[in-house]
Amino acid sequence: MKKFSRREFLRIGALGSVGFGLLGSSVKSWAFNTEYAPAIVIGSGFGGGVASLRLAEAGIDTLVLERGLRWPIKDTGDTFCTFENPDGRAGWLADIAPGIDNPPIPIDRFTGVMEVIAANGMVARTGAGVGGGSLVYNAILLQPPSKLFKKVIPGSIIKYNDMDSIYYPRVRSMLGASPIPADILETDFYKSTRINLEQAENAGFSTRPVDVGVDWDIVRQEIAGTKVPSAIDGQSWYGLNSGAKNSVDKNYLAQAEATGFVEILPLHIVVDITHKFGLYYVSANKINEQGEVLEQRNFACKYLFLAAGSMGTSALLVKAKAKGLLPMLNKHVGQFWAGNGDFIPFRAGLLSNNAGTGGPCGHIVMEDRNRFGSNGLVELVVPKSVKFDGASLYVGMGIAPPVGHFDYDSGTDSVILTWPTEDKKVKKFEASAELMIQTLNEANPGTATAFFSAQLTAHPLGGAALGKACTKYGQVENYPYLYVVDGAMIPRGSTGGVNPALTIAALAERNMEYIIEVDISGNKTKSAYV
Repeated sequence: MKKFSRREFLRIGALGSVGFGLLGSSVKSWAFNTEYAPAIVIGSGFGGGVASLRLAEAGIDTLVLERGLRWPIKDTGDTFCTFENPDGRAGWLADIAPGIDNPPIPIDRFTGVMEVIAANGMVARTGAGVGGGSLVYNAILLQPPSKLFKKVIPGSIIKYNDMDSIYYPRVRSMLGASPIPADILETDFYKSTRINLEQAENAGFSTRPVDVGVDWDIVRQEIAGTKVPSAIDGQSWYGLNSGAKNSVDKNYLAQAEATGFVEILPLHIVVDITHKFGLYYVSANKINEQGEVLEQRNFACKYLFLAAGSMGTSALLVKAKAKGLLPMLNKHVGQFWAGNGDFIPFRAGLLSNNAGTGGPCGHIVMEDRNRFGSNGLVELVVPKSVKFDGASLYVGMGIAPPVGHFDYDSGTDSVILTWPTEDKKVKKFEASAELMIQTLNEANPGTATAFFSAQLTAHPLGGAALGKACTKYGQVENYPYLYVVDGAMIPRGSTGGVNPALTIAALAERNMEYIIEVDISGNKTKSAYV
């Protein structure tokens, strides 16, 4: 392949003026305004980061379209806002901060790091920016047990042993995942983790350490006072100003850009995708930091990878089907959605636990798979702005029924998620989650549930499921060279009672290996892929 500069390959790719002439005068008006890249990746989170790097390593010029901003860590220690002083950097084009403050805190509209999507029956939180969801997640990288993995992702689609021996370890290595070191856990900053470990044992729950995508040496620098307090200060969702979080922009995307084969375009919101003349076409709005549209840009590619997250990817596909842009999409597009079985409890009465410190998460997972099936529980950090010592905030994760679905609204040219809260299977799941928290409280006298919700998720999954809307390697059915590599591909709306970041990235690694070896390189007899 001849190596072009980024601008050269966007200008002169396969759709040069000669090619346009062959297509006839009827298409020339839009064709000459279309920029070409061999591969385009929409989104830059876990799936998009993996896809970008592996395409780059294969020598394929790739363009990454990301709706949000870059967030480089500054020496001044103020890249991100904090829980205590939220501003526009916290919320994606929002009027209030996406925290748990009561009353809500107004902020200026800005292309911040977290979007809150209010759907029918569910509220979903998603990341925005170069690095996607990895910017706002709590850095938890849990591998599901084999039994639960097979419950949500059948062995006919994916072999757990391959994930366990090849792809999970590969991602953990790339993201620098490891449990909290003993010397850090024993500091006052992590008192709440130690108390929750004791409370879990009182309830008869089993516990295991959480692998966390954090640079612990930087956390030690925070403790020593040579880095701005971030993890130890209980920050997480809006980013760690010390740079301790190993978000995707620091590893997968950085390595991809370093090859010279990848260009990332921030502040580009993709609005439509279509297929004609053997290529995929992507229409995007280039915006400013206040969300105002500066111009519409059109791109074309041979290989198109959807990595805009479950909410974004599902919306693009559902809209494309409804508008006739991708008319051969099958009936499963937009179906089999769930919020990873997320439930959010807030408990009080844990005595003095130094709440508001010791992030970015609780560092242990509490579970009782015998009594509560698939449910696991991980402590989060209570933001200091809540001013509530002796409290703990958690995210529980289980296997909720994948009964959510997306629908297109032609009046607003938008896609809406519906989560049927009155469904009997949903109610049964919610009851098991509430019973788990009740059991924890009963085993620890003086504690009580101050808040509980199973209609809030930070882990939207499904909408373009493997084995349904897509093949088992993520190719969208009926559309060669169109792939889903993010949380939308998860088959049953759950990754098995754990947070999905590790599994999404590991599946993306697995799928990209196949796509590059078989679909792009043409090795149809590769024996490893069956």
